[in-house]
Order: sequence, then structure tokens, then C-alpha cells
Amino acid sequence: MNMSTVEKIPGANGERYVPYEERTGNESIVYFTKDLSPEGLKKLYRRVNGNLCGKIAVKLHTGEPYGPNIIPAEWVKDFLASEIPDATIVETNTFYDGDRYTTEQHRKTLEINGWNFCPVDITDEFGTADLPVSNGKWFDHITVGKGLLNYDSMLALTHFKGHGMGGFGGSNKNIGIGCADGRIGKKMIHQAEGSDDQWSIAEEELMERISESTKGTIDHFGKRVTYINVMRNISVSCDCEGCMAEPVVTPDIGILASTDILAVDQACVDLIYALSETDGVAMRERIESRHGHRQLSYMKELTMGNNRYLLLDVDHDDARIQPADAVKDVVPFVELPEVAERRMRAIAAAAAAMQAAENEQK
Repeated sequence: MNMSTVEKIPGANGERYVPYEERTGNESIVYFTKDLSPEGLKKLYRRVNGNLCGKIAVKLHTGEPYGPNIIPAEWVKDFLASEIPDATIVETNTFYDGDRYTTEQHRKTLEINGWNFCPVDITDEFGTADLPVSNGKWFDHITVGKGLLNYDSMLALTHFKGHGMGGFGGSNKNIGIGCADGRIGKKMIHQAEGSDDQWSIAEEELMERISESTKGTIDHFGKRVTYINVMRNISVSCDCEGCMAEPVVTPDIGILASTDILAVDQACVDLIYALSETDGVAMRERIESRHGHRQLSYMKELTMGNNRYLLLDVDHDDARIQPADAVKDVVPFVELPEVAERRMRAIAAAAAAMQAAENEQK
């Protein structure tokens, strides 16, 4: 497609939640379990892994140093040992200057957070590659870590949470931003051409750029990609904020999986909206204030999946349930004293490390 012929105007209504009854089109399958554990991951993976083959990349957010909300490394270790013993975790360096900005810094952070039980490929360590984006408004290609092309299949293993600019971070954000390389691809998403502001793109345009980046990657893998979203420790902050993330106030919900990226992200958002006003207010405000619903509507426009789905409860013989059924017994989030203590220790350790780094530079 000649990008010069496409009118580059962001869409609208990213602040508006679209109820299920207003959606149209086919329904995909989304599996759900309340079992927040390695066993829960295994149960859902076995339902959606049919097309994965060859060398499998596991894309997850390994977190900033001591990050309190990431999917626990010990869960992933158990899960991979059982289900994908030859898998490789894939990551990219960050666009912002921090503890994952260079490969050397990134390797140190991986060690701190316990990601030392399997290979971790920082895919932009040795360069970049371009993937075509079909029917894009903003991009005709996206730049990813070169190492990503060494894999036959991908599992997006995503911690579903909020995001400071995207509203929420599901599989779309995990792939769209997380597979884009740290210098070129992420800049294409976040920074307007000619602008000195690293974060000059926001709201609907940002959601559209993230989604187009994701489309380039998942089109590359075709049917050999699948998605698991873990709804646990749901801060309104992304895991890229590490110990500085806003405290968790949203209840833990469960794990969802699908071979349809739009369906799994939409189902997670629907579960947030099915929570009580008290339990769901923080995440709903974060999504709406950042116009995050545009991630979903634009994925639909790009024919990346369906926003209608059958939600099947694997804990009860695949019975079809509604989002309200999935969240009806959630326990309001209360941070246990020992968890609060660990979080404060992690914050103190991170602050001390940053101060030490500043002292070395002086």
C-alpha cells in the first residue's frame, strides 16, 4: 500500500466502552480459569497450543528490577519445564533510558528478577529487521528485534494490567511495543516525526500505532501464535514502572487464553467492567482517560480478530459463562502485611541502586 494515499487521521471514541450487545460479527473462543498458578497456566496452554510448532518464542514482560507485579518467574519456570522445555523467552531493550536500555543493563535486570532458568533472547541485541504491516494507516512496516525472525511460533504470555499511556496492557501491548526494537520500532510508535518529545504520540493515535505494530508481528507468525493473559496484581501502572508502580487496588481475577488476540484482550477488559464499581473504578478510569478502548476497536478494523467471544470456564467442564460470572466471587484486593513489607524493601533496594549509579557518574 502507498502510505502517502492514506489519510492519517486518528480514529475516535477511545474513551468509550462498547457493551457486548452493541458488537457485531463472529464469536471466538476464550478459555478462563480462576486458578492463578502454574497449573492454571498449563491448563489453558493445552487448550490453545495446537498450532505452535518448531522453535517457540515466549514473549513476556520480564520487568524492571524488583518489579512487584510481573508474572512470577517461578510460575513461568514450572510452566515451561512442563509444557515447552525448549522454549526461549524473548524481549527487547527499552526506548527510555533505564535499567533495560542497553543489553548489558537488561541482562543484569533479568538476573535480579530471576529469569535465569531458560534462555532469554534480547532480540534487538544484534540488530533489527522490518516486518510488513498490511493495510496500515501509520506504518507500511514495523521494525523489530532481528532475533525474532529465528522463531517458528510465538506464545504471548502477558500480565494484564494498566498502562500509563495505553490505558491497559494486554497481549496487544505486549507484542506491539514489546517486540518493537528499542531504538527504531518503539520510536516509530511513541514519537512523532520531527518532535523532540519522546512521548509525543498519545490517545487514539498511540493505540492505532501499537495495534499496527502488533499486526506486523502476528501476521509474520500467521496461525503459529497464541495468547495467555494473566489477571493478577492488576496495578493501573505498567510493569515498566517497576517499584514505582501505583499500588494494586483491583482484585485478582484469573487467567484467560485464546488464539484470537482481540477476543482475549476484549474479554479481559469486559471482566474489568463486570467488577463492582469499587473494585473496577481504578482500571476503568485509567483505560478511559487514556482512550485505551481504541486498541480494541482498531484491532477490529484491521481484522485482527473478533470482539465477540464464547467465554468457557475450564474449571467447570468448559461451561459457557458471562464476564459477571467470572468475577462474582472475586475477593477485594487487600495487600497482606508481608507483601507490603516485600514491596517496600524492593522500593528501597531500587532507590539505593539508582543512587549508587548516580554517585558513580559524578
